[in-house]
Amino acid sequence: MGQSTKTKQVRTVERIVAPPAPHWVGDGFRVHGFLPHGPLDAERMSPFFLLDYNSKYTFQPREIPYGVGPHPHRGFETVTIAYKGRVAHHDSRGGGGVIGEGDVQWITAGSGLLHKEYHEKEFTRTGGEFQMVQLWVNLPAKDKMTEPKYQAITNAEMGRKDLSGGGYVEVIAGEFERVKGPATTFSPVHLYNLKPKAGAEIKLSFPAAYTTAILAIEGSATINGEKKLATDHLAVFANDGEDFTVKADEDAVLLLMSGEPLNEPIAQYGPFLMNTNAQIAEAIDDFRQGKFGYLEG
Repeated sequence: MGQSTKTKQVRTVERIVAPPAPHWVGDGFRVHGFLPHGPLDAERMSPFFLLDYNSKYTFQPREIPYGVGPHPHRGFETVTIAYKGRVAHHDSRGGGGVIGEGDVQWITAGSGLLHKEYHEKEFTRTGGEFQMVQLWVNLPAKDKMTEPKYQAITNAEMGRKDLSGGGYVEVIAGEFERVKGPATTFSPVHLYNLKPKAGAEIKLSFPAAYTTAILAIEGSATINGEKKLATDHLAVFANDGEDFTVKADEDAVLLLMSGEPLNEPIAQYGPFLMNTNAQIAEAIDDFRQGKFGYLEG
């Protein structure tokens, strides 16, 4: 008998999503709310809950920083990726810093904190192009009330894998071709910046059950030799296979996210993401009682 070989099923693109109409978060973030949106709800996209994309936008110089004032979080993680511009942030536990171009701020809100984020002062004074992503990653039920923490990840700290066709992959979380990212996660999550040169092809593979999507930050690409992904569009993959290819039509920057669904109940109200309505009520009560601390506006 000849040796049988098992071939993996190609993972297909379920849908290409055009950027929804932008809305403002505070006066500093003009975002396209890709998630949750329409059929891409919390259950379908778990463990990813929210994806706000501030596509390239030019801010005029001024003295008072643009941004959003103090607001609470509980039960999830916020991942902010800076592509253009710089953001300063502070929280009610004394944490904070500046997210520079190419850097990532990964906040585990856990049991709760107050947070604010503004354009960094010097960037505010000079103005210029601003481009950011904020992704909310849900926490498993057992970790909802974990101690809040920060992971400040500079671009230089990210894993990096050069591509044979030109360009490279930055690994923020998870692993790509044995190159690991610096971020620690509470459930399996892969988060990469794919930065292929024109014509370079990347082969990718994730378990079929993982929720997987690609956001085109710069340039465009072709997936599996047939599906076109244009700038500022989101490709959401079906759960029908493991392997797929991404070929850059031009020099590109593509944010790839893939994670194991939590398969747990989801209850959400504003900036609180829990498992039950009773936990949401508790979060609101704790916030009103000042248990999230104090943060000056």
